[in-house]
Amino acid sequence: MTSTTATQPVLLTYDSQSTWKEIQTRFLPERLHFTPEHTPSEEWWENRGHKIHLDRWRNPAANIRVILHHGVGTNGRQMSMILGVPLHEAGFDLVSIDMPGFGKTRVAPGVTYSYDDWVNIGSDFVDHELSHDARPIVLYGLSAGGMLAYQIAAVNKKVVGIIGMSFLDQRIPQVSKETLHGPVMAALGLPMARICSRLPLLKSLAVPMWLAAKMSALVNNPDALKVFRADKSSAGSWATMRFLGTYATYVPALEPDAFDVCPILLTQPGEDKWTPIHLSELVLGRITKVPITKIMLTNAGHYPLEDPGLEQMADAIIEFLHDREK
Repeated sequence: MTSTTATQPVLLTYDSQSTWKEIQTRFLPERLHFTPEHTPSEEWWENRGHKIHLDRWRNPAANIRVILHHGVGTNGRQMSMILGVPLHEAGFDLVSIDMPGFGKTRVAPGVTYSYDDWVNIGSDFVDHELSHDARPIVLYGLSAGGMLAYQIAAVNKKVVGIIGMSFLDQRIPQVSKETLHGPVMAALGLPMARICSRLPLLKSLAVPMWLAAKMSALVNNPDALKVFRADKSSAGSWATMRFLGTYATYVPALEPDAFDVCPILLTQPGEDKWTPIHLSELVLGRITKVPITKIMLTNAGHYPLEDPGLEQMADAIIEFLHDREK
């Protein structure tokens, strides 16, 4: 008699992907390129059946740590590419996380994840990190990741700061109208996604993110945009009706009027053609119980490739993190 053992799918790393290397080499300043001294190590953390990919930038001497969150058109490695080197050089410990559907995270078999799962995974990860290391944590988020960081903090309340490139509440009609792929998607596609997300036979129906969101405004360099949109792990990803419907209707544990968890820093790209600052003001304008700092990044697009905005972003974040150490 012979026995067979089911083989587990191989966990793929970013070493096997050329896209991020092309973006780094062709479109980002050389000072942000990874070096032997400043480069992430790749790990996996299991949560809710998912194999969550992590980019680790370890510094045991750091007084504070940062968890980097991507949005719905990027991934964790792309967060590492714009902030990893400058923050690690400045003495901080950070980790960039790939949420289900993006990057190198492997989704649990048979699971159609929701946006609520993203928030819960983010909260679980804060607890996981603090369970073996008491150093305080700040959350960073780019694009939709900014609101995700806010929503995680509203649930978890153990973080000491939030940094966001934007804070978007998709329940607000103006936000969905301006950030989705045209008025038809906002008027018809989003309500259909909400309905389908609740129907067992339709919740797993998927569409490309470029069709759902204004992915054409992800970066301002047209050559870079082609590279991003060809990447199935970021701007070229697909999303299910369940994810889109729950993303559009997610209710935070604390509404902005009641948010009292920690200070907030907005690093707003000055040439953001996807999520201009007036959309974030719809959230931040209601927050009065914690201090809010706003920095405009000169010449920078939604996912910033440009100086001096990239330098201004790193400087503002480093100052914000040092303030959290006091």
